[in-house]
Amino acid sequence: MSGGWPSARLSDLLVKSEEWISLEPDARYREVTVRLWGKGVVLRKEVTGAEIAASRRAVVRTRQLILSRIDARNGAIGLVPDHLDGALVSTDFPTFTVNSSRLVPEFLHWMSKTPSFVAICKFASEGTTNRVRLKEDRFLAMEISLPPLREQQRIVARIEELAAKIEEAKRLRREAADETQVFVTSWAKAQFAPKESSRWRTLSVEGACEAIIDYRGRTPPIASEGIPHLTSANIRNGRIDWNTTKFVSKNTYEAFMTRGIPSPGDVIFTMEAPLGETAVVPDERPFSLAQRTLLLRAAKGVVEGDFLAKVLTSPLVHDTIYAKATGTTVKGIASKRLKGIMLPIPPLPEQRRIVAYLASSQTKVDALKKLQAETAAELDALLPSILDKAFKGEL
Repeated sequence: MSGGWPSARLSDLLVKSEEWISLEPDARYREVTVRLWGKGVVLRKEVTGAEIAASRRAVVRTRQLILSRIDARNGAIGLVPDHLDGALVSTDFPTFTVNSSRLVPEFLHWMSKTPSFVAICKFASEGTTNRVRLKEDRFLAMEISLPPLREQQRIVARIEELAAKIEEAKRLRREAADETQVFVTSWAKAQFAPKESSRWRTLSVEGACEAIIDYRGRTPPIASEGIPHLTSANIRNGRIDWNTTKFVSKNTYEAFMTRGIPSPGDVIFTMEAPLGETAVVPDERPFSLAQRTLLLRAAKGVVEGDFLAKVLTSPLVHDTIYAKATGTTVKGIASKRLKGIMLPIPPLPEQRRIVAYLASSQTKVDALKKLQAETAAELDALLPSILDKAFKGEL
């Protein structure tokens, strides 16, 4: 913090709030909590007095400073927002009224998000592992650099102006990401819509495959090294994630993969957790497949594996799969249900054209998403940089 501003002890700026209320068993109350790393004060839950294991609770008021005794050292600090005025907290959340004749509450709000202020809370916390707690007397004995009120107000106004611009930029980025997803869905639908006067036909999944191999019920013993063992979690966004900690021995592989060894061009389909992901086997490397996966071998001369993987994840077919799935918490589909789902199948040259077009489009979308992610990271870094300058007196 700025060395050009005079210092002030927190005990001269903050007064511990001691407002308490007695709880009525049938009355409803709001409880608040404080998120880590400056993410704000939020509603935790609404409860009746009978659900609270105490006869009374402390009350918080708008623009008071609230800290978590346990996690203030991890940035769980903030001002109480207007909509949580009158909510309740336990003794684990000490609350302080700001001396507004010397300190603008919003100035403290933004300061509390800086590494320097979090360091104050760390210094004021002590205890053994898992029992570190903020000590109020040590916290209040700490000092901060404090400019005059008028300068505090100017700094707050400038921070909030810049923060609003950052939020607007984030909103526009989110909208761009949403529009990208709408575009992806739209052109995917268009590609799998049969054209008039074309030689498209409709086949069931079973009719489009020469083999459907169900690995459900097959749980091989897992080893720490050997042949990769892939679960449904390894199949994401049309790709196989080979980064796994699960392996099987060669003997286990030969004993448990007797239903069918994956071959290049085969399609792995996830039956649940998650449902409906696909990936094409790229080469001859050996791997075993876990429960919740199917191996689909495309019928030669009818459909190619790359197209089969794409059509299974196309919007219309994807929606049909979910409609036929069962389960509440986790959606899943049995192989017998999947076999009957109908697929639009064009001639082989058209299949290849669609796969090539989708691959090209996906490359462009991936590049756009990468750019959006980089932009998001840059936006996230802007506010800390602004706060750093603000409390060094450089804003």
